Amino acid sequence: MTSAIHVRGLTKSYGTQTVLDGVDLTVEAGTVTALLGPNGAGKTTTVHVLSTLLRPDSGTVLVNGHDVVREAEAVRASIGLTGQFSAVDNLITGEENLMLMARLRHLGATRSKQRVAELLEQFDLVEAARKPLATYSGGMKRRLDLAMTLIARPDVIFLDEPTTGLDPRSRHTMWNIVRDLVADGTTVLLTTQYLDEADELAGRIAVLDGGRIVADGTPDELKRLVPGGHLRLRFGDADALAEASRILVGTQRDDAELTLSVPSAGGVDTVRTVLDRLDAAHIEVADLSIHTPDLDDVFFALTGRVDAASGAASSPDTASNTDTASSTDTASNTDTKENAS
Repeated sequence: MTSAIHVRGLTKSYGTQTVLDGVDLTVEAGTVTALLGPNGAGKTTTVHVLSTLLRPDSGTVLVNGHDVVREAEAVRASIGLTGQFSAVDNLITGEENLMLMARLRHLGATRSKQRVAELLEQFDLVEAARKPLATYSGGMKRRLDLAMTLIARPDVIFLDEPTTGLDPRSRHTMWNIVRDLVADGTTVLLTTQYLDEADELAGRIAVLDGGRIVADGTPDELKRLVPGGHLRLRFGDADALAEASRILVGTQRDDAELTLSVPSAGGVDTVRTVLDRLDAAHIEVADLSIHTPDLDDVFFALTGRVDAASGAASSPDTASNTDTASSTDTASNTDTKENAS
């Protein structure tokens, strides 16, 4: 496969604070890669460097084969960026927002009208197209925001926490849109704090913590990095539980729940072996479930802590505003217009 994004040794500091400390990252064309990490890990700073909004201090950064410093215009021509905050103009309608972006992208009058109509249909915004944005829900604004990013059909799209603050239905709508984009060959780099979002969308996940990539692999590969997988066996009575506990050494027993936890990666061979041993002893299992480590476990192990209430990773030593402030004076509207110019 061809690399759409190639990063080696990327560094970025603000005064004495190092935000990115030798980041290496590869994103293959036509795939989704999630950049996951705690607040302040450097996710947004990485996206801003890749999209030419920030200049790296050192390292090699290529997007679609173009250097982000020496060939910034070529990079901008092939990318789209949806930032953490909506970049739509609330004083005009959805259709007018899209037309403005089409003109900034120099599509021409006829092509602009065609492309705007296509995107309004694709993002289910036809009925709301000529309504003021004050009437739009948060999910509608985010769909419009992404539609504006796609106006010129970019090869590479950066989605910086695109579903933050959305309700579950709107989040799933955005997920389906991302899947459709990738099916059409678009490359997506997604930053998110939502572990389920990364698990749902990304073929690969890079874990960024303290300005460094601390793990990189498929979701399944990352889950295998941490222990904790087990089989949970429930029995019909205390006698069966006691006998199973005697046969299966090294298990954890819960007398109140009549269950045993058997350490296991969850493979078929392990399950078969356990059941065969119990069957040979004429012990009946009332219920069996397989528990494997999830991305919560991975992040707890790799980044130190996880906010159990939100499912988002959090950092104990870095202010959460670091990433957002890293673009200095670049507001969210400027992000989009910068890519369009």
